[in-house]
Formats: sequence, C-alpha cells, structure tokens
Amino acid sequence: MKLRPEGPVVIAAGGTGGHLFPGQALAQELRRRGRHIVLITDERVQRFDTLFPGADIFSVPSATPNDRGLVGLAKSAPAILSGIAQAFGILGRVEPSVVIGFGGYPTLPPLAAAILRRIPTCVHEQNAVLGRVNRLVAPYVHAIASTFAGPKFMRPRDAGKLVVTGNPVRDAVMAHAGAPYAAPDAGARINLLVFGGSQGARVMSDVVPGALARLPEALRARLDVVQQARPEDIDRVRNLYSEAGIHAELQSFFDDMPARIAAAHLVIGRSGASTVSELSVIGRPSILVPLPHSLDNDQKANAEKLQAAGAGLMIEQKYFTEETLAERLSGFFADATTLASAARAALSQGAPNAVRRLADLVEALGRGEFHAVHNAAPLADDIGPSGPLLFAQGGC
Repeated sequence: MKLRPEGPVVIAAGGTGGHLFPGQALAQELRRRGRHIVLITDERVQRFDTLFPGADIFSVPSATPNDRGLVGLAKSAPAILSGIAQAFGILGRVEPSVVIGFGGYPTLPPLAAAILRRIPTCVHEQNAVLGRVNRLVAPYVHAIASTFAGPKFMRPRDAGKLVVTGNPVRDAVMAHAGAPYAAPDAGARINLLVFGGSQGARVMSDVVPGALARLPEALRARLDVVQQARPEDIDRVRNLYSEAGIHAELQSFFDDMPARIAAAHLVIGRSGASTVSELSVIGRPSILVPLPHSLDNDQKANAEKLQAAGAGLMIEQKYFTEETLAERLSGFFADATTLASAARAALSQGAPNAVRRLADLVEALGRGEFHAVHNAAPLADDIGPSGPLLFAQGGC
C-alpha cells in the first residue's frame, strides 16, 4: 500500500483501561497536531465515542482464547479471522499513514490486516512484560514502543525495533503532573485513596476497612478515605468505616481519578500499567497489590519496578491481610519523611513526555522514516528516565 503521510492514524485499542488510556492519550496529542484519528476496536464500540471525540470509530470481531492451548486458539480463530477480513476492508477505504496497536486481543485483527496491506505498523507495550499479541506480531511490525527498556519476553531478533517512549497518560493526568507533595504533619489529616481498577476490586473492600480499623484511634480519627468499591460492596464497606470512626467517601466510579491521586498522601491499588504510570507522572507513594491472575504476571512486574525504585511497596494478594496492611500503614504514617521520599522516587520514574515521544515515532513511521535508537540520558525537560528519540531516513 502506498505511503500516505497525510493520511489518518489508525489506533487499535480495546479491552481494559490499561490498553485504552494510552491510546486515548495518543489521540489527544495527535489531534493537537492536526491529525485525523480512526479507532478500530471490538464490539464494545459504544463506550468509546466520549474517549475519542472526533474520531471515526469502527468495530470488528475479535476473541480472547479461554485457555492457553490449541483448543482455546481454535475456538477463537473464526472471530479473529472475520475481524481480520473486516479490518482489511476498512484500512483499504481509510488509507491510513500508520497503524498502532496497544495490546490485547481486540488489536490483533487490525494489526494483522495492516501487516497484510504493508502499512507502516507499530505496537506499544505498557507493561514490564511484552503482552501476547504484541509478542505475536513483533516480528512483522516496524517499531515496538515500550514503557520499559527491557520488557520481559522481548526476543533478541526484535530488540532492534524497540523504542523506549514511556507510557502515555491522558490530558487529565498531565494536568496534575508533578503536583507538589506535602507529607502530613503530626496530627494533620491524612488523605488515603483506595481503588482497584475501573470496576473496583473485591479484595480492597474485604481487607482495607478492617486494616484501618486496627490502627490506633487517634490515627483513625485523622484519616480521610476515598475508596472505589463495587456497587454491591458499598453499603458493607460504609458500615465498616462508620463503626471504626473513619471518615470515608465511597463511589463505584470516580470520573476525576487523576485529581484524587494528586490529592492523596498515599494510594492503595492494583498495579496495572496505567495506574503505575499515573502514580509516577503525578508523583505519589503507593501500596500496590498486583492482580494475581493477570497474564504473565505483568502487574507484579510493574509493581516490582516501582518498589525497586523506592516509590512504594508491593504486597502480593496472598499476603494482603488486615494484619499485614495495618502494620505497613502504621510504618508509613509514623514517619512523614518516608512518604515524602517515596513520592519523590515515584516522580523520578514518570515519563510526562511519553505521549510526545510516541506521537513523534508514529508520525515518523507514517513519513517512511525508520526509527533508530533511544538513549539512556533524559531530555532536559523530561522527568522520566527514557531518552530522546532519534530518527533516520530509511524505508519502512
């Protein structure tokens, strides 16, 4: 297919917020540059018109294998093949300059169709582990953008395509990037934010209220808890906090989560890619509980990166008990300097310019410029550890 540098950018994204939010961030940046956006996703297309305003949105079939064996792949094959055929036709009509996928099985049909049409194609990996779809298409795409310098399962033969951009965050997050952090003084109010992903998490409702109830009364009286909980858990959790004398605001969904993170002294949550990136860009300490059954333990790998940097603490779910959490919280709240140090460490891991870097890469691919290298030294205006992108003329 002939290169059309002025053509639209096709974003393939779907599934969880960890895949959607970076795609949304890229769309926001590219629209500022005057680019037209096309989104290809799965059957949940009705959710995305507010996330991608002004974009042309197409839905194509896809499927996630129910198991990791050949049987699961065979059962999902008809939907995936149908999706590839439909995406092939859509790309022929749209004539994009480049296609970028953000991982997950909903992106497989449009990526496969783009590869078949010889359209410049790249993927973005948000996690410290290269996802299954990204791993599958890695030999055939032109660039692999990544949050981390050495994602697990990256094959040596594909390493030359790797460009460390960081994980793009939405404009709503960038509005709070590097927000000043003031650890709570002795006797001051403590803002604690608790959430478990876009739909909350049962384990947070089961463990956190009981853990806070174990804290000394004087400490409980200082707490202002904001917690996301599933609708069926809210009344139970509210009663537990009331009995413990803890002030708490509970909702099943917060549409201003970046502002809530910025207002928090400490965050307790899962360690999906978007959560980890938003904590780092804003700069907030955290206690992270990785989803125990995530594919390839990607959430655990993400949490380990922040813990190793001193930005917080990882507790595996099997050890996430009221007793353990109460002990860890007591340690955090006993010394404000510990919280302040963790906040600084989190900020040092952020990449607020990731969306610009990724947009630069996407546009360079669309112009037929082959990506070259990334450097370890950060840009002067960048907080994060990834370095400047360099591009060299060359065919895709």
